[in-house]
Amino acid sequence: MSLPHYVVDMRSDTVSSPTIEMREAMYTAAVGDDVYGEDPTVLKLEQKSIDLFKKEAALFVPSGTMANLLAIMVHCHRRGSEAIVGDLSHTFLYEQAGAAQIAGVQLTTIQNRTDGTFCLDELQRKMHLYDDCHEPLTSLIVVENTHNMCGGKVLPLRWLDELVSICKNKEMTNGKTIALHMDGARVFNAAQYLNESVARIARDFDSTCFCLSKGLSAPVGSVLLGSKTFIAEARRLRKVLGGGMRQCGILAAAGLVALEKIVPLLPEDHRRTRRIAQAINNLRSSNFNVDLDNVHTNILLIHMMNPKISASSFGKRLAEVTQKELDENITTTDEVGQEIQGIQLKVSSRDWSYARIVLYNQITDKDIEYAIKKIEYVIQEYDRNLVLKKIH
Repeated sequence: MSLPHYVVDMRSDTVSSPTIEMREAMYTAAVGDDVYGEDPTVLKLEQKSIDLFKKEAALFVPSGTMANLLAIMVHCHRRGSEAIVGDLSHTFLYEQAGAAQIAGVQLTTIQNRTDGTFCLDELQRKMHLYDDCHEPLTSLIVVENTHNMCGGKVLPLRWLDELVSICKNKEMTNGKTIALHMDGARVFNAAQYLNESVARIARDFDSTCFCLSKGLSAPVGSVLLGSKTFIAEARRLRKVLGGGMRQCGILAAAGLVALEKIVPLLPEDHRRTRRIAQAINNLRSSNFNVDLDNVHTNILLIHMMNPKISASSFGKRLAEVTQKELDENITTTDEVGQEIQGIQLKVSSRDWSYARIVLYNQITDKDIEYAIKKIEYVIQEYDRNLVLKKIH
């Protein structure tokens, strides 16, 4: 009977697993009823988050999607309000239109640049700032940092400061209050890249959130931060969204370990991501490309340069193991007492023009070695086959 193949799963950092230390902390966590505000471990996680971000208050919630929706609901408290977001933002693409479906808020989009930013001149043109009964009232601007669908890009601090200078200047907003929310699902990756604190990155934003269950390896949860007034309203709305989790100190305990033990390891994820990018770049393929100079964090986009190649077919091929590649030694290393196995690489690929790779704590240097081995083989296979088809 043949052995199962060796699987390297790089579809997302959401497939990361809680560490042994997290599991132990969860098992022994002191708990109470968080809806009453009496869970000591949740309170500890929220205070730790407050200290890191230098915000007034924090709220533990089940997911980043709920955190972003709560921010929209609090800042756009009047139905028919408008929030402006990037057209490639998670809030717009992957949160099921919750702003409209639940909050009654219109999301207006601005085209994201490749670095995750958007044009601030266009932002000012799109704002609805006058008391015209025909128009929605712009109440909120949302940015994403790091930017997932732009390849884990870190938003430049200078751009963030320019955005703040526009939204906080009453002369530029016709006297209106424009709130700023940062979807900081992976903001700790941004902090590592910039060598800045998360407090500095989110300093001038009215609210921010970060995810514990992506690259930080915790099983569940995000934390939303802002002023005391903001969090008080968010706490109330969390209940109506079904986010009151009672004895959720069991989950918060893993979050505390994540902040203390996993955050310092993020540079390793960044280093390994660049290692894969460099290997692909070295192939000099005319059919596949990576933007090596702009690999910022733990996300890598492999672009399909040939319209005859779809990201979905490329992803499917990486997850397959053929007899030919086994014969050509695209296998795991034959170590003492271990059998040789084929390599299955799982990446995220849909109807995009690229395949996405995301690294996280459980991806080892050995996994990187195997992933590179498989990617190089498959890309060269595509290159050869396309040349042969062109000849014939």
